[in-house]
Formats: sequence, structure tokens, C-alpha cells
Amino acid sequence: MTKRRVVLTLLLGLLLLVLAACGPTDAPAADAPAAAPAAAEPAAPAEAAPAAEPAAPAEAAPAAEPVMTKYGPRPVDATEPPPAPELDLGGATVERMAISDMVTYMALPEYHEPEWVTALVEAGELPPVADRLPNEPKVILAAGMSDGIGIYGDVWRDFSACPTAGWNNGAGVSSGWFGIEAMSFNYQALVKTGPLYRANQDIEPFPNLAKSWEWNEDGTQLTMHLIEGAKWSDGEPFTSDDVMFTWEDLISDPNVVRMGGIKADTFSLNGELSTLEKVDDYTIRWTFAESYPYHLFYHMDEGDFNVSPAHVLKDVHPKYNSSMDYKSFENVLPPDRLPAVSMGPWVPVEYKTDELLIMRRNPYFWTVDEEGNQLPYIDEAVYQKGPSGVGRTLCTLAGGCDHTNLENPSSEYVEALKRAQEPDAKFIMNWGPEDLAFNLELNQSEGLGVNDDRDTAVRALFREDKFRQAVSHALDRDGIAQSLIRGPLIRGFQGGLFPGSPEYDPESVVYYPYNPDRAKELLAELGLEDTDGNDILNFPDGGEDVVVGLNTSQDAAESQSVGDQISAMLATVGIKVNARPITSQVADQLNTSGEWDMRISRSADFLLPFTRCNNLAPLTKQTPGWNREGETPRVLRDWEQEMVDLITTYCKERDAETRKQLINEYNYLFTLHNYTIGTMITRKGLAVASRFMNVPGGTPPFMYTWVEDAIMSEAIWTPADLHEPQVRPESIPVYSE
Repeated sequence: MTKRRVVLTLLLGLLLLVLAACGPTDAPAADAPAAAPAAAEPAAPAEAAPAAEPAAPAEAAPAAEPVMTKYGPRPVDATEPPPAPELDLGGATVERMAISDMVTYMALPEYHEPEWVTALVEAGELPPVADRLPNEPKVILAAGMSDGIGIYGDVWRDFSACPTAGWNNGAGVSSGWFGIEAMSFNYQALVKTGPLYRANQDIEPFPNLAKSWEWNEDGTQLTMHLIEGAKWSDGEPFTSDDVMFTWEDLISDPNVVRMGGIKADTFSLNGELSTLEKVDDYTIRWTFAESYPYHLFYHMDEGDFNVSPAHVLKDVHPKYNSSMDYKSFENVLPPDRLPAVSMGPWVPVEYKTDELLIMRRNPYFWTVDEEGNQLPYIDEAVYQKGPSGVGRTLCTLAGGCDHTNLENPSSEYVEALKRAQEPDAKFIMNWGPEDLAFNLELNQSEGLGVNDDRDTAVRALFREDKFRQAVSHALDRDGIAQSLIRGPLIRGFQGGLFPGSPEYDPESVVYYPYNPDRAKELLAELGLEDTDGNDILNFPDGGEDVVVGLNTSQDAAESQSVGDQISAMLATVGIKVNARPITSQVADQLNTSGEWDMRISRSADFLLPFTRCNNLAPLTKQTPGWNREGETPRVLRDWEQEMVDLITTYCKERDAETRKQLINEYNYLFTLHNYTIGTMITRKGLAVASRFMNVPGGTPPFMYTWVEDAIMSEAIWTPADLHEPQVRPESIPVYSE
């Protein structure tokens, strides 16, 4: 029995045993929030799951004086965070190496392709492979392959629980997530950060469309050299014109919404926007207001700076086509307009609504192995469609899908652990660090999405430190955690920096324990009383009931369970919560408009914060997502400005120890003020087909990005006797004129 199987067996046994055995000093008072007028009739609350039995509040009286930590005083009604459980989850160790030992760019003496593609060349349907590749293709080196040079064939079978809205990726249109974008459009980024978990440094990213770069003497200019001679999947050339179209007409155009994507002010430094210029067809140059802003590399990567094809989109952009408006432009590439144009290894070629998506190998993909074999090795990727991400896990456990990220503890973890022990299991499992957190975000924007007096009053309440602290005290975090799955894999979490982050210091955490009596005291201090005797607090001065909405996710069932628990717990202190699950597409729309009260999030920003600097504090108008700027300038609270200063300094700092001190000073302020409110934290799991070769040992489900972007999917291959049947064998994308 392997070490991994032994460890999983022990862990599963522990979980099953537990299952069997379980039948700051207050800030100066601010003005009380304004009384709210009668609100519109709230949506009916989702049917709540039975709440976990709340743990008894701590009986010990708080210390007489705040406890001093190296980051600041911990208030008398706060504690240190609970310690992390000691778990040996086994698995291989990641082998770190230089990026140059994994990838390079160079011409090779000869190139190869699958035999059936050569037959298409001989039939005159394709140019020869050497003519389809760049002058110097990207080469994935054998030294960076855990199982070496592969063979052609097979299909990647996967699952998506998000609607496919279309193919205009640069305008923020979702193609279905769950790896669909990662397998196609994310290869259009200037650089790649996903594989950095394997690199022996964590500052500069992997090259991608930008094959190399250099800084000027003072670090204020970054010149990037693009691959030369690469082509889009329809055979049209890729040049710097595509990059400039993406920058000027998508990222920098304020009318292009790019839901969930970066905008130009992401690249602002000290209030001054960075500029990008074309030097020649294969060279671009950035100019920055500061020296060496390395953190901006993480906004030039996959999912952030995916270059769009100018030859497809420029003529239908409203700036160049007066017959188009921006909504029409957003939807100009609907789901049935196929094949999509991509630079990824696989191209979407067929879509059946709510049934499946088929992607076929891109004959113009610009990457090879060191023997000259054009990648990808796998010919096809097929995504089943379903209503929930749990479906992907069930499909993988049954052997019908080849990969899943385990993110729903109550519905997936025990079953996956059990199935992994069975001799006919067709997948292997890895576990990541503690980084799967469910946070409660309160919309603290004073302007964005505020439509009436009710919204104004709710936002004013949410901006009160005492209110957020009261909410934090009202949550029985361990009760929420153990209601999802009993055992050591999941526990209560205050919020802020993840315990799995390499920079995390638990001393920086201000943890507000479960104490509903203290929550009620704080709410009373804000002037919130039940004046009409219906067990719901009222806004001051005869105001209406305090009723707020809470958005959870249809795509992540676990967020619904957490939301139902929160609704029940806040009801006990007099706050009525209407929870409702929404799709990811609706969530993106509401995030853009700002028309939401509270939501359950699973942000990845707090594992490797130096990769997400702009998201951590109000550094741009769009960030953080729970305090976005509207039409009027945003007013920052004093501690928010301090966080801005800390993050700005942190993002520039290269010394590891100084960086750690800065991010933990930030984390102290974050948790002291309950900027967002954590509920529980656990680990993500990764199950991947055991027949897949070249999956690096120790691959986490998520680190810099999700696993599909991290493992160089184009280099995955399988032995011939383990190939699964393809849906559209020996076919390539065919474009009409």
C-alpha cells in the first residue's frame, strides 16, 4: 500500500469515527445609522437547512486589559485564533526548478504532428506544421515533465456547472468557467503565473505570448518581446496590434464592462495610469510611474490580460462601428457562433445548451515539446453541463470525468476519500493548504448600487465597526464548520489572510469568538431596537425592520449551506436575512452594478497576497469588491487608508521578512475591523485521472491559479491502451469565410 493510500485511509478513518461518535477596545461611537424607510417587499428566504446546535458562548470574563501583540492591541472581547489541526495528508513534494529548465523559445530542426493531421495537410486542408508554428515556438522541456515526452491521442473529459454565455472573453463574457477558459483563452495572456508553484522563485512569471522582457535602467519601463509568426486558430497572424486592441479598446475603454476582469486603473501607480505602446509588430513597451512594479506581472497573466483577436472584434467594436452599441458588442460572439477563435491548445467547436461543450485540438497552437512534437498531446476536451459543481466530483468518482476540484466538504470530501481507497478508483488525490474559506462580505460602498433611502441606511450600518463586530460575535463559526463535515479538515475562521499562506502569522489575527450577548449589546449601542415586538430590530427613530439580503451561489452548493446557517444565527440577535442562491452570471452583474447587500464569497486573494495586491484594499475604483467606488469619490475610513499605505509598500518590497511584517500588520487591521467576516476554512482537494501522465507531483488544486492553468495541460498524455473514445475524432476547427 502506498504512503498516499495509507494516509488517506487514516484520515478517512478519523473522519468516519468522528461522524459515528457525533449523534478591540470599542472605537468612539459614530452617529447612529439613519432610519430606513419602508423597503420593497423582500424576496422570500431560501428554505434554510437546520442550523447546527450553537456552541455555548465562552463563560470566562474578558481580560481586564487588551492583550498586546507585536502588531497592536487585541481588544478585550477578542481572542487569539484557534490553532490549526496537525494533519499529515501525505502526497508527493513539489520539485522546484528554474523556469528556464521547464520552458524556452527556440527553433527546432523538424516538427511533428498526429498522423491524422498530416493526412489533412496532404489533402490540402492545412499548411505544413512548420508553417503553422512561430519562428521560435515555445518549447516545453523534458526536464520539466514528470513522465517525459508523450504520445498523441485521448480525450480530456470534464464538467461545467456554469452557463456558457459566449466567446467574447475580452469583454468579460463567461464561456462556462470550470476550466473552459483555462483550456482555451487563458493561453492568450502575456505571461503565465499558474505554474509558478513549481518555480524556484515567486516574483517573475513564466513567459507566454511575451517570450522575454527587460527593464530600463531605473525600472520605469518594461519592454516585452512577443512570439513572432504565431497564428490564431483560424490561421490569422498574431501581432502586437492584438495586444494594443485589447489594452486600448477593452481594458481601457470604460464602456466595456469586463465583469470580473481587470480595467486600466488596475495598472495605476500613485494615482498615475501606466501606459502601453507598440514598438513594432512584435514588441510592446510599458511605462510606469514607479520603479520595478513587479506585482503588475500578476495582472498581465491568465484570466487578467487575455489578448483578444483584433481581426475578429475590431470591426464590431462601437468605437469603430457606429451601428454597434456596447451591449451588442458584448454579445457579438454568442454560444452558437463556432468555432471560437483562440490561441489555446483546444478550440470550442460545438456547444449544446445545458448538455455539452466540445473542444478540438488547435492545429495552429504555438507550443512544442523538445522533440518538435506540436502540442497538445490530447486531441479533444469535452465538458458535460450540469447545475452544480458537485456533479463534476460525482462524475470523476464514477470514472466518467477526469478531474475535479473538491470544494464542497459536506457533499464531496468523505465520499471522495472513501472512493479513492477502492481498488478500481480511476483517480488520485492531492490536498492543498488551508485556503478554502467562506467569507461573509458586507457591501460597504456608499455610492455604487445605492438606489433609495433604504440602501443608504443599510450601507451606513454596514460601514459601522460595531455592526460588523456584532455580526462576527453572532456567528458560531465552529458550529458552521462542523455542520458541513465533522472532523479535523474544517474549522472556524475569522477572515483575512489564510492560515495556508506562507506569510501568515497567527499573532496578527483578532478573533471575535461566538458571543451573541455581546452582539446584542453592540447592536443596542447603535440604536437598533425591536420597537414593534416582532423579534426583528428596527432602525433608529421608529425606522423599519433591519432586513438585508444575502446572495449565495447556485454553482457552489456549500455557500448555500453557510448562508442558511448565517441567516439563522443573525436572526437570534434580531437581524432578518433573506438568503437566495444566484448564478455566477447574475453575481457578476450584481457585482458590477453594486446592487447587493451581503454575499458569501470564496475569494482566493488571501493565499498569495502579493499576486492580488490591488484586491486587498481600495487601490482602484473596482477594489475591494465590497467597497467599490461609485460616481462620487470614495471616502476612506482612517484604517482603510492605513491598509492602502501598507499594501502599497508591501507590493513594492522585495525582502521576504519585511514583506511578511507588512502583510501581517495589514491582517491585524483587516481582522480588527472585520473588513470581511470569515466563517470557516478548509482545504481544497484535487482528484485527477490516474491515467494522466505529466501531472507534476504535489500539484495543489489551487495556488497561483486553478490547476488547469498550473499543470501545463497541453503536456498531459496517456498510454495508448488507456485512451478513451473521442466524440469528434480526427477533426479540427473549420472556419467559414
